[in-house]
Amino acid sequence: MNICGCLAHVAPDHTSAAARVMKDTPGVEIHAETEDGRFVVVVEDTPTRLASEIIMDLHQIPGVISLTLTYHHFEDPADAHPQPDAPSPTPSRRPTQ
Repeated sequence: MNICGCLAHVAPDHTSAAARVMKDTPGVEIHAETEDGRFVVVVEDTPTRLASEIIMDLHQIPGVISLTLTYHHFEDPADAHPQPDAPSPTPSRRPTQ
């Protein structure tokens, strides 16, 4: 699963309409908005679309001046299920002596 933090800048006369479109887009959450049209947005994969595809669609919303990826986190769904017989990972990446 991809989790992406983005900063969107929207023309001031389009903020309300752009916010509605973003809120109605599956996989998108608006976490903050400023009066000058900046939005902090989190985009996640959905069952049918990758976060990268959703981000490309957000670029096409009327009034969006820019949308920048500022944070990315990937979680492998296979890692979410404990595997009791699997060896423990090394606690440190530092070389041992």
